[in-house]
Amino acid sequence: MIIGIDASRANRERKSGTEWYSYYLIKNLARIDKENKYILYTDKPLTGGLLDLTKNDLEEGDGKPEYDLDGYQVIKSPYNNFKAKVLKWPFKNFWTLGRLSIEMFFKKPDMLFVPAHTLPLIKPDKTVNTIHDVAFKIDRDIYNKDRICSEMRWGKRLVDLLVRIFTKGEYGANSFDYLDWSTKHSLKHSDKIISVSEFTKNEILRIYKADADKINVVYNGFNNFLYRPIEDKDKTDEVLDKYGITRPYILNVGRLEKKKNSSLLIESYAKAKYFNKNIKEKLVLVGSASYGYDDVKYMIEEFSLDDDVIMPGWIEEKDMPYIFSAATAFIFPTKHEGFGIPILQAMATGLPVACSNIPVLREVAGEAALFFNNQSRDEMAKAIENAIKNEDLRQELIQKGLERSADFSWEKCAQETLRVLNSVKN
Repeated sequence: MIIGIDASRANRERKSGTEWYSYYLIKNLARIDKENKYILYTDKPLTGGLLDLTKNDLEEGDGKPEYDLDGYQVIKSPYNNFKAKVLKWPFKNFWTLGRLSIEMFFKKPDMLFVPAHTLPLIKPDKTVNTIHDVAFKIDRDIYNKDRICSEMRWGKRLVDLLVRIFTKGEYGANSFDYLDWSTKHSLKHSDKIISVSEFTKNEILRIYKADADKINVVYNGFNNFLYRPIEDKDKTDEVLDKYGITRPYILNVGRLEKKKNSSLLIESYAKAKYFNKNIKEKLVLVGSASYGYDDVKYMIEEFSLDDDVIMPGWIEEKDMPYIFSAATAFIFPTKHEGFGIPILQAMATGLPVACSNIPVLREVAGEAALFFNNQSRDEMAKAIENAIKNEDLRQELIQKGLERSADFSWEKCAQETLRVLNSVKN
């Protein structure tokens, strides 16, 4: 069977949760599946790990992409069952709905798997799509509602008009409507849906009244070869110096935005420090600025925390285990998640984890985290204090976290995903 995969997000230089999911899933499918053939569809030539797929191949060749006579990008793999096809598109938006649809019209694979977006308008007979969360339907205020497409005002209006005509007035060309439409489109037209948690599956069923038999839960993993306790002090110091981070500190990883509850975290951190003068830890916020970043800057200024809050921005993944390992604790006050990969990364590197008491994080973390009400500044401040100062609790959380994180891996995720793909084939 020839399985096409939308690898456009997995091929992005700066990856976050869903992009890393796609990337590692493709890498591990290459390792475990010698039967099926794969075509990776992208909007630009593959680079790095996706191009080479194996560590040995990283050291071969001049790094320039090669193409066969049919226009497929050649991937050097010991399994010889992966190709890639670059589908060029002149516009900034709608690559999947436009260019991938054109490709599906002229040359369909046997199956299409879309791990981090929605299905194209034109598709093969067999399709599988991963839906990571539907938080936009639960809390609309935490999402940017800007119109999508052109930066020019007339361009936005034109696209909005076309979308309203296409959807018979039900949707406009804004990010919220696009998320809602694309989720409905995937649920209607996919043979199977992969949900990354039982919580997300239940929310899909509750909100969209979907077919339960169509939805399969496959947990995310994390890079358990990379995220481990690190004792190399010199290398750790080198990485911390690279990003201007000084010990001691508590760590948060995720976009700086309303969804991640970044501004309340800063307020709670300020309260914890005010009532416990023995807290010397700074607060390190790793992630790119997103919707709600103005609130983050306001809180830092309001509580005079310019010297206490460190925001290094996006960080290369190879450096992240050192930054995790050097922290005192990991704090994750997110409002909504489909899964919550960062808490596994923190546990695997030997950090005590304090996080929101939302159902999905309880599902993922089990008994290996200290939970708090993510709407309560007082509870969050107390959790920060305990994660830093309560040594018995810290050691208990560290041990339970190491044990819990061992239950998850990208290889396991790929094996279960492959079973879903093969079930559609059969």
